[in-house]
Amino acid sequence: MNLNSKVTFLFAAIALGILAMLVAISLYAFRSFSITSSSAHVRTAAEVVRVHLTEAMIQGTIQHREQFLARLMEVQGLSVARVVRSPIVDQQFGAGLVRELPADEIEKAVLASGEPRYELREVNGDTLFRGTIPFVASTEGTPNCLQCHNVPEGAVLGAVTMEMSIADLKERALMTVAGLVAMVALFALLAIALVRRIIRPVGEAARDVEVAVQRALKGDFKSQIAAYPQDEIGQIANDTNRLLSYLDGGLERITQRVVQLTGRNPRQDENKLEATIDMVNSLADAAAFKQAIEEDETKGEIYDRFGRILTERFGITTYSIYEAADGKQMAPMLVDGEAGGACRWCDPQILVRSETCRAKRSGHPVDAIAQPGICYAFRGTPDGGEPRSHYCVPIIQSGSVGSVIQLVVPESDTRRLQEVAPFIHVYVREMAPVLEAKRLTETLRDSSLRDAMTGLNNRRFLEEYVDTLIASARRRQVSLAIMLLDLDYFKVVNDTYGHDAGDTVLKALSGVLKQSVRASDMVIRFGGEEFLIVLQEATVEGAEKVAENIRRSVEQLKIQVAGAVLQKTISIGLAMFPEDSETFWQTVKFADVALYRAKEAGRNRVVRFEAQMWEGHAEAY
Repeated sequence: MNLNSKVTFLFAAIALGILAMLVAISLYAFRSFSITSSSAHVRTAAEVVRVHLTEAMIQGTIQHREQFLARLMEVQGLSVARVVRSPIVDQQFGAGLVRELPADEIEKAVLASGEPRYELREVNGDTLFRGTIPFVASTEGTPNCLQCHNVPEGAVLGAVTMEMSIADLKERALMTVAGLVAMVALFALLAIALVRRIIRPVGEAARDVEVAVQRALKGDFKSQIAAYPQDEIGQIANDTNRLLSYLDGGLERITQRVVQLTGRNPRQDENKLEATIDMVNSLADAAAFKQAIEEDETKGEIYDRFGRILTERFGITTYSIYEAADGKQMAPMLVDGEAGGACRWCDPQILVRSETCRAKRSGHPVDAIAQPGICYAFRGTPDGGEPRSHYCVPIIQSGSVGSVIQLVVPESDTRRLQEVAPFIHVYVREMAPVLEAKRLTETLRDSSLRDAMTGLNNRRFLEEYVDTLIASARRRQVSLAIMLLDLDYFKVVNDTYGHDAGDTVLKALSGVLKQSVRASDMVIRFGGEEFLIVLQEATVEGAEKVAENIRRSVEQLKIQVAGAVLQKTISIGLAMFPEDSETFWQTVKFADVALYRAKEAGRNRVVRFEAQMWEGHAEAY
């Protein structure tokens, strides 16, 4: 029900209520007036009868009272006029006329009580008013009732009953009420018509505002409300139009900017406002994501956080994140949420020949949803089941592809992936510079912890890693073998063949050392031609065997330098942690002492540290 109908219904209800009250009040008033008027007429007629009868008694003509009552009946509207005598009158004067009717119940009650009785009744469609008035003996007035009647004062001598029709009075009353109702109804109709005329612009404006608001809730702010008279309603319409125009222009500008950031245009069939809100929320979430990953320590933490975003926010549980290890290889960083998982959704060939990956090769997104089969390296059904499609996003770092994000979904879910892909691009865009910064930081850190010429870790790396190394050894309750190695007569190489030849010798030695130990062991260039090896979970016998193998391999190594083939020997000092010392660096000093003894003993040998060797060397350290 609109506003006009509500107002009309309200005023109609008020008018009907007023009419009903008016009719009820008028009918009650006319009824009361009719009863009061008829009562007065009956009392007047009864008094005339009483006076006439009293005079007739005095004059001796009481026997002619029927003629008087008959003539009284000729009065218009009077239908019954009769007199009944009280028993005390019959006792004094004897019975009345034979033709007189006996008293009815009402008359008997009046004779007994001395109180008049009135009533309304319907007889054959006619409304009659009956009044029964008692004659009470009194000494007041002329003639005096007690002059003729031997009764006490106040005794009831008789009663006069009269009935008169009030149909004419009732008809006039109803006509009067009908006239009043007609006048009030006409006034109410005129008032309702006037109110509707006044309220119609308000209802139309409210309807137009409602339509405009409903369209605005769907993202359409182009509605305009029709012009109205220049009053409050017209001002509301004009202000609403201005507001809608302002919101439409503002939303359009915001949408354009957001589209520039996300690359996603709202569809024609979707709510433009809700789509823009979703895009703005995504930008805010992406900004919070960037702030979080900037505080992460490693790239692995960043990839893990991004993987959780894919799963929790976008509902993508099958995906791969690859990182370009160098110009030709790729390494899986995260596969379906598993760090370092095996290559699952692509041909493993991409791991050794990165150019096989189309996203890595081209540096552009690969949309297999729009172009099925575009990438030959994709494996859509590695374990059978529903065929899958994919969408790959390369991450550009320092002008080349540093990482590739591969999103994999069932073909039944490709539409949803297309909808969320622009938002994922926002996260990738925010993630790219942070990954680049982490990569540069790791490169700088790696270069500061690694010897550039030999590729071995340097002494600074050992200093940073030693606490972790010691804690691990103590937790597992294992020993560490520490070897200090020094090439014999290395200075002669530099002096004789030059520093380039010396560098060649050190590189060749580094290769021998790395091949002689396990991957879990550490080979460190400690300084110049001096190297340090840490063997984890080692025994004395095993460490001595490894040291002897190294010594023998170096002795047999032939190194080609400019114009000559060199063969060098090496001296090795060995100490055990924590058997020789509870302190790691003290154990290193013990290994150095053992190396010194190996040099003194003629070089090209392995010497195990013994406690007496420390005597005479403590002050030097």
